[in-house]
Amino acid sequence: MSNKGFSHIGLSTHDLDATRDFYENILGFEVVRCDTIKIRQGGNIRHMFVDVGRDQLVAFMEPNNIPGLPDDFDTGINKGLGIPGVFYHFAFEAGNLHELNAKREELTGKGVKVTDIVDHEWAMSIYFTDPNGISLEYCCLTRDVGTLDDVTFQERFERSIEIRNGEPVFVRDVQPDPLEAVLADD
Repeated sequence: MSNKGFSHIGLSTHDLDATRDFYENILGFEVVRCDTIKIRQGGNIRHMFVDVGRDQLVAFMEPNNIPGLPDDFDTGINKGLGIPGVFYHFAFEAGNLHELNAKREELTGKGVKVTDIVDHEWAMSIYFTDPNGISLEYCCLTRDVGTLDDVTFQERFERSIEIRNGEPVFVRDVQPDPLEAVLADD
């Protein structure tokens, strides 16, 4: 069997309505399936699937009054694990630099805090978070990758990890990590 990408990524939310609004009206993705799952022991789970392109889906589950489940947990993943916001993130394909610029302007115009474009040498990205605190990125390749140099582990830059407001943050010695700057402003 050949690799075909992913079917879906499952995430959680405490507010499915705000999540739906963000992914539909801010990011422009299409919601393709919604369910309510009744839990026999009590409560329910609202479950929504969002098509993020190429029939690849992101699913969100919102637990409601389910015995034994905590009422408050970190839906953004990183904070609950005590790691910097860059560790768990999801990157959407931007296409090219022109489209990346356009997406940045669009998101900024809709009130989303978005980083400046970050040049990774092989790709360019913008970073922001969704209403759940999930770290998101739009990215486009700026050159072909997969050369021997690309696939050989080597030190390419250096960063420090600092504790800010009780949370670990990656800091590039030359330039602060832009995603952490966006998260720190919240």
